[in-house]
Amino acid sequence: MRPDDLHALPEGLPVPVDDGACRHLPGLTLPPIELPSTGGGTVRLDRPGARFTIIYCYPRTGLPDAEPPGGLAAWDAIPGMRGCTPQACAYRDHHAELRALGAEVFGLSTQDTEYQREMTGRLGLPVPVLSDARLAFTRALRLPTETVAGQVLIRRLTLLAEAGRIAEVFYPVFPPDADAGRVADWLRART
Repeated sequence: MRPDDLHALPEGLPVPVDDGACRHLPGLTLPPIELPSTGGGTVRLDRPGARFTIIYCYPRTGLPDAEPPGGLAAWDAIPGMRGCTPQACAYRDHHAELRALGAEVFGLSTQDTEYQREMTGRLGLPVPVLSDARLAFTRALRLPTETVAGQVLIRRLTLLAEAGRIAEVFYPVFPPDADAGRVADWLRART
């Protein structure tokens, strides 16, 4: 068992700063790439099923019985890495509200689908989580990444697309557990 609580953000985490790595994204069309989904099959994000498509990208969710890559202290020292479980749980808790506002919500990380399925089951997520383990989506949009202990991870950001085109990007996202509420506020202002 880990010595920390995956569901809580510890105090004193370094706050990520906007380095401009997402400035090119607003206005781009979501790429026609099929991604494996925890809901089964594949999903193409360029084919909107709702007016708005929300894609919260996160580095990687932790396991209750395993340290993060590089160890807990090193992981917590990287700005923006900690908080994937609280962010996912916030999307779970806001899911009905986001759907009512006309949004389809997806999580996305570079972890494989099997790893993601364990997490979605354990956390009771109603949101499909997509695997970009091959980095096709990440490279197509030139999303910012971080390499930790040999693993390429997407930095935490949220893409807000309308009719398949990126209308807004939240980057960096901090604190992660406030992201879903901020997305809901953005949707309310648009509708």
